[in-house]
Amino acid sequence: MQSQEQDISLLIEGCLANNRKAQEQLYRQFYGFAMSIALRYARNEADAADIMSLAFVKAFKSLHTYDPQKGSFYAWLKRIVANEGIDHIKSLGKFNPIEIEEVADPHIDNNAIDRLQAEDIMTIIKKLPPATHAVFILYVMEGHTHKEIAVKLNISEGTSKWHLSEARKILKQTLQLHTG
Repeated sequence: MQSQEQDISLLIEGCLANNRKAQEQLYRQFYGFAMSIALRYARNEADAADIMSLAFVKAFKSLHTYDPQKGSFYAWLKRIVANEGIDHIKSLGKFNPIEIEEVADPHIDNNAIDRLQAEDIMTIIKKLPPATHAVFILYVMEGHTHKEIAVKLNISEGTSKWHLSEARKILKQTLQLHTG
């Protein structure tokens, strides 16, 4: 692990010195990782590629702010890609403010989930309405609280809770159709 961190440090130094070869190597090394994050926020691979490309542009422009003492390069890049994914979803302009304080938590049958492949589940998640999709990804896959999501998406905590509940309801209905 130590040598991988050293390799990344050398690539970062090269990138900061405007070494195109180092930039290309860093991009190639982290392409798959960044794409896997971007795919969480995108409806298709083309959108994910756009998210990832914009994220890499931002990463290269702000590479001088990366501090290995504060965390790994993976975590730093993941945050940039996730923020770009959030910006992408926001750009779709489908956020409706909904104020609901208490939301029922629909139960999803684990046996239904077990019968599906991860790819199938991600396909279903990508079909959620944009705002609902964003909240689901941030809460379930990224581990954010409703308070954090509310700040990131400029919505209320109640709206975040509603979107999560709505996502679970839609997923439950869709899973029952696929496995029922």
